Amino acid sequence: MSAPADATSADRKRWAKYLVDERAEAKVYRRLAERKTGEEREILLALAEAEGRHESHWLALLGGEPARLPRPGLRTRLLGAMAGTFGSIFVLALAQSAEARSPYEDEADATVAMAADERVHHEVVRGLAARGRRRLSGTFRAAVFGANDGLVSNLALVMGIGATGVAPGFVLFSGFAGLLAGALSMGAGEFVSVRSQRELLAATQPSDYADGALTHLDIDANEVALIYRSRGVDADEALERARKVVAAAHNGIAPNRDVVEDDDDIVGNAWGAALSSFLFFASGAIIPVLPWLFGLSGAAALVLALVLVGIALMATGAAVGVLSGTSPLKRALRQLAIGFGAAAVTYVLGLIFGVSVA
Repeated sequence: MSAPADATSADRKRWAKYLVDERAEAKVYRRLAERKTGEEREILLALAEAEGRHESHWLALLGGEPARLPRPGLRTRLLGAMAGTFGSIFVLALAQSAEARSPYEDEADATVAMAADERVHHEVVRGLAARGRRRLSGTFRAAVFGANDGLVSNLALVMGIGATGVAPGFVLFSGFAGLLAGALSMGAGEFVSVRSQRELLAATQPSDYADGALTHLDIDANEVALIYRSRGVDADEALERARKVVAAAHNGIAPNRDVVEDDDDIVGNAWGAALSSFLFFASGAIIPVLPWLFGLSGAAALVLALVLVGIALMATGAAVGVLSGTSPLKRALRQLAIGFGAAAVTYVLGLIFGVSVA
């Protein structure tokens, strides 16, 4: 393919921009592939190869390598910088959003196949990002929820107490009491939750209670199939399994136990979960207390607490947005609105029930 005879300088500039963006995106996928092995590595390298085909299309239209090329777009440069520094889940989440905004659908000089490729790339990247989200979901959820609980609950507490007009020392004490009480509650709650879930899962594991009776059962007429059917296996497969188990028992072979899943992979360690929840909550709850900890009081302390917590809430909200493939700004503003809304309620209550300072 060669450049159209009526190509304008604006056309060539646009093609050059597509060219550098395709090269930059291919580089991102290759850098991510360097940190992966197996199937994920192969998928990322295949994506880089596909971007190379698109690069060749724009090179052909340009008639070869231009003497000067523009810089890649800001988002693409950001992806490239993050690919070698941050975890792949963040980069893939951003790449997912970038692939969804491909300009080729409305680009007359892009082929139909290129536009279709970009749609497919979006789904491929979304699938890769989903793998990372599943691996990260438990820890990330505990971190975000724990930190946000600490931020919002302790901000509401110190705002309400501070609005009453009590001495700064009392606000500081209340803030630390709220931090400790909330962190202990979170830790204890997580411990009980994980331990209870572990006990429930243990109750679902198959037992050896009936093993001693297997050798006395008739291979063709027994109730072992009902055991499998009670676990969700269809009737025909359950009967086949039952015959194999009873036959094996008659031959002196121990039954192959069907373990549901490994508890540690599902729920983790109760003490580890409790400690993580305690620390995540405390890390968020300490931020609203900092102004009083460093000697501020009154309106200055309240305003600084709002600023610090607002920054933290927007940061966690933006992180959720990036990882979920949605707008970081919308998630950040949502977190900010929730936190400040709770603080406004307790602040108003503090003003209503204010005290006189001697």
